[in-house]
Amino acid sequence: MWNDIDGMVSAYERGRLTRRELVAGLGVFLASMAGAPRVAAGKETDAAGSTFTATELNHVALDVTDVGRSRDWYIKHLGLTVRSDGERSCFLNCGDHFVALFRADEPGLNHYCYTIKGYDPARAVKALEGAGLSPRRTDDRVYFEDPDGITVQVSARNRREGR
Repeated sequence: MWNDIDGMVSAYERGRLTRRELVAGLGVFLASMAGAPRVAAGKETDAAGSTFTATELNHVALDVTDVGRSRDWYIKHLGLTVRSDGERSCFLNCGDHFVALFRADEPGLNHYCYTIKGYDPARAVKALEGAGLSPRRTDDRVYFEDPDGITVQVSARNRREGR
């Protein structure tokens, strides 16, 4: 699935997908994640040598040129509901997860977030630094970049809003 998302983002960046096609494709993936089965309690195992154990996709944050227009589009075509709404941002419920829309000059992927086991911001920063990465911490949010410069966030399951 992540290869598909990466392929869509790459196609968008190369002009092979319109913004509308990218957003629609990402929406399909989010909708499918909302219905995905959860890992049964006690059945989770740490991947050998991994920095974290991601348990679910927490949220996707998109940069959009018109928050109201994008909000209305997601409500109309994907049935998402408003969690909070403002002039520069909007958070839309998608099952147990959410989609964040942020006002920007250029549309695109702002970041995406994984829920990780045992999340603690200070420990997450240390773990990422220990893995040779350069994390950025803002309050209790921790961000870092993947090999292609896409921003990834890690979080606790109960973190449901914020940039």
